[in-house]
Amino acid sequence: MKRNLFLLTVMMIALSSAHVAQGQTTKRLFNGTNLDGWEFKAGNRQNVWTVGRLAGNTVAESATTMVALPSRGGGGPGGAGAPGGAMPTGVMINPTATAGNPAGPPRGVDIYTTEKFGDCTVKVEFLILRGGNSGVYLMGEYEVQIADSFGRPANRPLGQGDMGAVYSAAAPTRNAAGAPGTWQSFEIEFVAPKFDAAGNKTANALFKKIVLNGITVLENVEAAGPTGGGLTMREAATGPLMFQGDHGPVAFRNVEIILP
Repeated sequence: MKRNLFLLTVMMIALSSAHVAQGQTTKRLFNGTNLDGWEFKAGNRQNVWTVGRLAGNTVAESATTMVALPSRGGGGPGGAGAPGGAMPTGVMINPTATAGNPAGPPRGVDIYTTEKFGDCTVKVEFLILRGGNSGVYLMGEYEVQIADSFGRPANRPLGQGDMGAVYSAAAPTRNAAGAPGTWQSFEIEFVAPKFDAAGNKTANALFKKIVLNGITVLENVEAAGPTGGGLTMREAATGPLMFQGDHGPVAFRNVEIILP
């Protein structure tokens, strides 16, 4: 028994050392309380992003609007109904209707982090409504599509507008979209474009893997340039994480980025 405990301890230390050797850092980009560390894309649309909660952990599949309610007290940073039972203070919501303003503006603006990143893995949960459309932009320029592809007929080929696509670069290989009104997840492994000392690009941006709701839908997809609708439509060594907010209601929670 003692020998087994000793071996287990050695293995745990080795695994811990290996993780430290990799030098990975995990950052939670949304604190569950406010939008500190986030900015809004300039434009002529009205910003309606808020931190609040939805009426329930899911939204009716037939819903056409998303109402942001005040956050409940208690809990720590994270997202409402987060895995493991963590109850956060709020989620990021871009609604078409808000409490006290039922009409609301029909379209909003994109939101992006103040901090910039290069190579990274992004983990995020999101919720859209029936027919919904949004996107996760790596470096503010390369979009992984969020769209309601649930129930798409099997005989209809997937396109670059479907859930999990790299917009204007590659369609997903599988339809792993969940039902509208339910929380879904992305895990995106991304390699930033590379530049030489003179500023010339030496390698394209690369999506090593895109995992939607636990299913790999794309691997090793290069983006030769910004994929459309980006923050600046210019490539650089680093850039922010951006969420599309001008295509309708969407909510995000548990926003994490892992840096090598």
